[in-house]
Amino acid sequence: MHALYLLNTTATGGFMGNTCRYVINAVGKGGETYYTQCKDKKEMEEWISEHQDRIVMEEIKVKDKNKHPLLKLFSK
Repeated sequence: MHALYLLNTTATGGFMGNTCRYVINAVGKGGETYYTQCKDKKEMEEWISEHQDRIVMEEIKVKDKNKHPLLKLFSK
């Protein structure tokens, strides 16, 4: 039961209330690393548009945490 408790914690320390869907990893033009979480597609697109002058667009990776596991296998 303790392991399940740890799996349900969010990165910010909350429990079972994880509302972020998209995880963004990006590399900045100066070599810095960006990591953020967005709750929906609109918020994700806004973050990307606000930071597009600072990040390398070819190096951005977006992970959809709600994507079905079978679709994850075939989309690689």
